[in-house]
Amino acid sequence: MPVWDDLVGQEKVSAQLDAAARDADALVTAVGTDAPLPDASKMTHAWLFTGPPGSGRSTAARAFAAALQCVSPDRALGGAPGCGFCDGCHTSLVGTHADVEIVRTDLLSIGVKETRELVRRAQLSPAGGRWQVIVLEDADRLTEGAGNVLLKAVEEPAPRTVWLLCAPSLEDVLPTIRSRCRHLTLRTPPVDAVADVLVRRDGIEPDVAAAAARATQGHIGRARRLATDQRARERRAAVLKLPLRVDEIGGCLKAAQELIDAASEEAKQVAEEIDVKETEELKAALGAAQGGRMPRGTAGVMKELEDKQKRRRTRTQRDSLDLALIDLTAFYRDVLALQFGSQVAIANTEARDVLERLARGSAPEATLRRIEAISACREALDRNVAPLLAVEAMAVALREG
Repeated sequence: MPVWDDLVGQEKVSAQLDAAARDADALVTAVGTDAPLPDASKMTHAWLFTGPPGSGRSTAARAFAAALQCVSPDRALGGAPGCGFCDGCHTSLVGTHADVEIVRTDLLSIGVKETRELVRRAQLSPAGGRWQVIVLEDADRLTEGAGNVLLKAVEEPAPRTVWLLCAPSLEDVLPTIRSRCRHLTLRTPPVDAVADVLVRRDGIEPDVAAAAARATQGHIGRARRLATDQRARERRAAVLKLPLRVDEIGGCLKAAQELIDAASEEAKQVAEEIDVKETEELKAALGAAQGGRMPRGTAGVMKELEDKQKRRRTRTQRDSLDLALIDLTAFYRDVLALQFGSQVAIANTEARDVLERLARGSAPEATLRRIEAISACREALDRNVAPLLAVEAMAVALREG
């Protein structure tokens, strides 16, 4: 299966990347590893993938990395790079290729220290003789200082280094960096295409896949999670009940607290799965004695890990809360569609009775104000406003309409 098959609904992007991978392969095969890229080449040293959440930015970057490392013997017979089954493709896709560094963060930002390490790695020659590929999945989380560190490496890359940066939009990346990258824009995949890939690749029942794809409006990752995780479905169902619980101030405050508690519980569950293993591995690496006693001089390292885990829990809680707000936005979008008699298919078909009741009981202007209140809450959370205060203010605004 070619690596491009996982790019759902991105035919134009797949074609551009395929052409670039062909030129890259021809250059490495015919010219050698130190030759510069010709001006007419469809290949370049820095790429920026942008698109809305769920569009597949990281999937596109990983697929391109795999195509650049493809060593399929079929290429010698005119086959295109990116076969999907050779050692180069497979190890690139699963994240174990020696010349493909995949960087994502569980934290709120990527700092100068981590970026300097990436830049150092980017200066190395590829071990396999093809390309040194750095996939930065969260380029929008670079601090300003980290972005300035990265700029020099993107501006003057090593001969066989390729930077693949991913971000929601151009505005999320420093202008000096994005001006030096070739830009590819991904779109939200069609709902039918997402449902098809869930059935074909993940073995999900067609009706479950269709419901999950429709509920998440084409967000591939969220659709897969909704289709396979019962807890995710339960949390979403609880969120969609919130509009019926804001008739009075007491109900608003209680609903807000429960939303925060649910996000905290999810962050705690993620932490329990990761933190214990991470801590035990570090203790073993530092030479912990029997009974858990640590050698002298290791307290600082353990404290650094604890701080990292705390920041990750904060990020996880905010991400969980943001997903709930996205679901709430989609709910009121459905209300608005019914109020205007739109022919657009509603996402929350399981809540149609509630949607119709709210559509009849309010005006479109009130629904728009509620959507704006949710957007304002998301912006407040981005500005590090205390989550409970932000959600309480939103719940009260939903009541007032």
